[in-house]
Amino acid sequence: MIMKLKKIVDSLERFVVSKSGSERKIKYLRRQGVKIGERCFVQSIFISNEHFLVEMGNHVAIANGVRFITHDGSASWLFREELDAGIFGKISIGNDVFIGMSSILLPNTTIGNNCIVGAGSVVRGKFPDNSVIMGNPAKVVLKMSAQKLLYKVSPGLCKTLDLNLPDTIALLKEKFSIE
Repeated sequence: MIMKLKKIVDSLERFVVSKSGSERKIKYLRRQGVKIGERCFVQSIFISNEHFLVEMGNHVAIANGVRFITHDGSASWLFREELDAGIFGKISIGNDVFIGMSSILLPNTTIGNNCIVGAGSVVRGKFPDNSVIMGNPAKVVLKMSAQKLLYKVSPGLCKTLDLNLPDTIALLKEKFSIE
């Protein structure tokens, strides 16, 4: 009875945290064993059971829907008699990294410093510093210096960082000719 009640409380806490802001998500994940550096922004708490196998450096942004998978369940499911074991791996994220919406990070993944992972990418392996990573399977598609140049010349570049929401909306409507 006590175990069932604990499961209900844990599920309720996870639900509340999933609907909360970044700071609360970070506190929750740290309590679960995830190593998270300073000045991070986290919108996803989807980490498989082995939270202690995930670490993030400083100034890391995790967009909504990102999933961290630290084990390969197919090995123990399909080869239970032969292997009698599970397959696990760490996920390490360097400093100054942005992980795009709905990406999946698989076991044994290391992302270097100063990287972008594009939305929806399926990431496994070791990726060097200063990389733009995207795709399924994910691969390095650009250096960060090239991505920065693309941002600077983008027709969608809008100076909104110091604006409040109403001013941002007004600027975007004007730029894109929306009444």
